[in-house]
Amino acid sequence: MSGEETVALGGRQRARVSPHEQVDALTGAVEDLAGQFSLQPLLHRILRRAVVLLGGDAGSISTVDEAAGTYRKQVDLGVGCQEGKVFSLREGATGAVVANRAPVVFDSYSQVSGGHVAPSDRTRLHATVAVPIEWGGEIIGACVVFSTDPQVRFRDEDIELLGLFATHAAIAIVNARLHAEAAERARRLAVGAERERVVRDVHDTVARALGSILLHLDACAEPVGSAHIAAAREAARVALAETRRTVLGLGPALLEQGSLEDAVAVELAWARSTTALRTDLVVTGEAPPLPPEIGQQALRLVQEALTNVVTHARAASVRVGMMYGAEDVAVVVEDDGAGFDPAVLTDRRRSGLGLHGIVARAHRLGAELEIESTPGWGTRVRARIPYEPRDAGSAVRADVPWRVLVVDVRPVVRAGLVRLLAQAEPDIVVVGEIGDAREVVDAVRVLDPHVVLVDLRMPVLDGARLTSYIRAAGPGVSVLVITDDLSDELLRDAVHAGASGCIGTDLDGSALARAVLAAARRDAPLTETVLGTFRERDRAGNGRLTSREREVRTLVELGMRDKQIADRLGISAKTVEKHVGALLRKTGAPNRTSLARWTDLSEATR
Repeated sequence: MSGEETVALGGRQRARVSPHEQVDALTGAVEDLAGQFSLQPLLHRILRRAVVLLGGDAGSISTVDEAAGTYRKQVDLGVGCQEGKVFSLREGATGAVVANRAPVVFDSYSQVSGGHVAPSDRTRLHATVAVPIEWGGEIIGACVVFSTDPQVRFRDEDIELLGLFATHAAIAIVNARLHAEAAERARRLAVGAERERVVRDVHDTVARALGSILLHLDACAEPVGSAHIAAAREAARVALAETRRTVLGLGPALLEQGSLEDAVAVELAWARSTTALRTDLVVTGEAPPLPPEIGQQALRLVQEALTNVVTHARAASVRVGMMYGAEDVAVVVEDDGAGFDPAVLTDRRRSGLGLHGIVARAHRLGAELEIESTPGWGTRVRARIPYEPRDAGSAVRADVPWRVLVVDVRPVVRAGLVRLLAQAEPDIVVVGEIGDAREVVDAVRVLDPHVVLVDLRMPVLDGARLTSYIRAAGPGVSVLVITDDLSDELLRDAVHAGASGCIGTDLDGSALARAVLAAARRDAPLTETVLGTFRERDRAGNGRLTSREREVRTLVELGMRDKQIADRLGISAKTVEKHVGALLRKTGAPNRTSLARWTDLSEATR
């Protein structure tokens, strides 16, 4: 028999498939697993290939719940359909596998204790082989193959081959479970995000309108009280209508009546009527047609900012600017009121729902957000909102936990950081711990973290070089370097490579969580201590520069090459090269292209 092997079975020859066909079948099973999470079709294909390769005529795959003492028939082939039915582990070939904790072989199905196959099928089943489906040291199922030929006997090589298919079935079962768990987590996150949206929107509409009502009613003691009562009634009517729209998932009614700037003008009129604020609206550029989500969220952001001005700022004037550009619209709300401490922005428990709502909306849109405030000198909120939503990987998500990757060669430090973050902030999830710097870039690409905590003095690749690699692999990732030595030359290198800031090992859990959240939200500044260190070092470096070196530095910062600088100064290119080398040594810049960035940082910190 060409290409096939025959095995003597009780005087009868049974054709067995060739090794080539076995490889093809196993390869096909592996290919089926790739990207597939629908369990039933996968198990059907695995079982069909197993039955064919073993020369059987029927089979089944079941999943096992040892804690409940039951197993569930997932797929059947060649026997009466019992898919979906649940049986006791005290019966059937699956029960025998679990009891034996190993494969079992029967010369006849009649030897199977408590077999539950229908009588019409039972009489035609003979040799039976069953193997456990295992994962993580536990039996999670069983794979069974039957033969209807009374002369057939299953051998050790059949058990081994069926075990390979059982491994494929285990992967399919576990993948399906993981996929189901991921889908459930995604569903819960979606429900949570929608709940947060409703809470924010109801806060934006109802709280603002009720605040207006209270202000008008407080003024009723004045001679013109009747006008305030009428205004209060109108505010209540608007609040009721907007609340209904919010619950129905509709956008603000103002946007249905006109443009975004028209809606903002109405909001400013509300602010004037409520507190006698002086208001100003400035619009520049030509407004393109805005996607509904962009217009709605931009208006909500302005509404929330104005509500904060009216309710908390005690301001005399407020100015709203809208600048339409080629790719985005910039919205600015600026007041001259009481202001606040910007540190509250990194602490959700202190920032309040209003500020958190502004941050959440901006991040949802992939917008660049700046909130500047000084106690006694007012507040400025600026958001640059792209017309096209950015990719999920490049914009910080506000509706999912913040993902953090911890990179440190010391296991104890990694464990400590993970524990501190878990205890201090439930919205932070550590998605990975890396001890080898060479694995970090791949981990960033796979895990897509919002923030990476990196030890500045990592072996093999230091924290500064790692920062540059991380930023190249994930431009939207924020990097916080870990160091207790603010004079470390590598710290400045890391900042110029794109690090958002640095943290020390003396932080408690709350401070660590605030630093991580600030970095995740793109508003983590370097501490004044670090900036002061940079300033002192830069001043020291500048003090050592000669007048010629200062001239060369200025031209390098303009992007000129050595030959161009030589021509401008009337010196040789070789001399320029020597001056540049001296500049690099004195300033600590890693290369000539960093000199301009070095100067930018120095100027920004003065």
